[in-house]
Amino acid sequence: METAKNAILSGKAILGIEFGSTRIKAVLVDETHQPIAMGVHDWENRFEDEIWTYSMDDITTGLQDCYASLVKDVKEKYGVALTKLGAIGFSGMMHGYMPFDKDGNLLVSFRTWRNTMTGQAVKELSPLFAFNVPQRWSIAHLYQAILNQEKHVKDIAFFTTLAGFIHWKLTGQKVMGIGEASGMFPIDSEIMDYDQRMLDQFDSLVKNWGYKWTIRAILPKVLRAGENAGTLTEEGAKFLDPTGTLEAGCPMCPPEGDAGTGMVATNAVKVRTGNVSAGTSIFSMVVLEKALSKYYEEIDMVTTPDGYPVAMVHCNNCTSDLNAWVNLFKEFSEQFGMKIDMNDLYGTLYRKALEADKDCGGLMAYNYFSGEPVTGLNDGGRPMFLRTPDAKFTLANFMRSHLYSALAALKVGNDILLKQEQITVDSLMGHGGLFKTPVVGQSMLAAALNAPVTVMDTASEGGPWGMAILACYMMEKEEGEGLADYLEKKIFAGQTGTTITPDPADVAGFDAFLEKYVNTIPAQKAAVEGLK
Repeated sequence: METAKNAILSGKAILGIEFGSTRIKAVLVDETHQPIAMGVHDWENRFEDEIWTYSMDDITTGLQDCYASLVKDVKEKYGVALTKLGAIGFSGMMHGYMPFDKDGNLLVSFRTWRNTMTGQAVKELSPLFAFNVPQRWSIAHLYQAILNQEKHVKDIAFFTTLAGFIHWKLTGQKVMGIGEASGMFPIDSEIMDYDQRMLDQFDSLVKNWGYKWTIRAILPKVLRAGENAGTLTEEGAKFLDPTGTLEAGCPMCPPEGDAGTGMVATNAVKVRTGNVSAGTSIFSMVVLEKALSKYYEEIDMVTTPDGYPVAMVHCNNCTSDLNAWVNLFKEFSEQFGMKIDMNDLYGTLYRKALEADKDCGGLMAYNYFSGEPVTGLNDGGRPMFLRTPDAKFTLANFMRSHLYSALAALKVGNDILLKQEQITVDSLMGHGGLFKTPVVGQSMLAAALNAPVTVMDTASEGGPWGMAILACYMMEKEEGEGLADYLEKKIFAGQTGTTITPDPADVAGFDAFLEKYVNTIPAQKAAVEGLK
């Protein structure tokens, strides 16, 4: 307690804040890199005018409320005010599209990663670049807006992601961490910058539209982990803390995406390491030792926060449908006057799945709140549950089918990596809400990917802690010390975790489930068309 209090009073505590899909979370760490205070703000995206979005008011009030929650936590724990910070780092849900004019005005509503509205753009850009461009990437949104002849495009002076926007508001710097930048536009890891060939190809592609900008001119500047990305301005300090208590002037590290912070939080930035982040969306990241033989629509090529190539399988849907069913059980229990703690409810239902038939006994679920490009669902989704008339319709099989569904699309993409491309992964780390109940999500993921899965003791801290660690790295790195070495020696030395190896029976059961899952996808497509 005294160490933490001294870090706060001396202005050496370091802050990481991450804008997740359902929660904005702040984590304050001391000089030992341990969390000493936290702040949270729950929020939800809106589906307005056929677009998944968060309003500018949502973003501003959410950030300020999260920071106020952190300040309150500091006051309650240590009896002091938070007035000065050693460094700050911001991260956010990956990619999406936020275009601004020369006066800094947002030109259209923030288009999040969840939108699957850029199908025509990616069909043109991917073969042009000979590189997979996913629908959620910023360049896909920009080109789709051009194809749609949206009027705002001619007025773009700068476009960025949510993390880049917040960083810009707090520092005045239009910069981006390379991991997040790799989801705006493809990166050349040889030069640690945007790929020049593809920049030129894009400019040639759109030149006949007559825009005054070039693509590089409106993209953020790329920075690697460890570089200084500006300082907190007076205006930025007031934007973050409207009470005026927080002092300006502290250094800020490059803003990153939640994929990069997840890699840091799980010590998965070295070659042949990987991690799986499972929450509202789910994605796996594997740091490659060699290039893939070709590009695949199911696999995104991004980078670590220090710029090295990563094969990413990103799926739009994971726990949203699970959460909806758990809430239904909660509503049912309340009808009988029972007040059940949500952690107990989740734990009980998740653990029940361990008693189920390995193949879910004839039950099938699709967790598609939105489209799922990995499985060819580009036009939205419809959560759906099916069963055969003679299925073993038990609570255990029901829960297991939904846990399998949360991982099924991820397995489709990773089968390409692990089976077709023969990629070797020495360690696979799990983090995110799916792993909060011990053993259950971890064992299901091990079965899905047929690989050992480790959950570190620090995994619950997640992306905000990972972002704080990136800020620590900027402040503490020694000459020539790479991010992987820094994490290994100064952050994770002595850390413990739990590893679960795949049970062959579980692997066979998941494979049997997946075969039926893939065969039944046409029913999901029909549901999208028929249930408007």
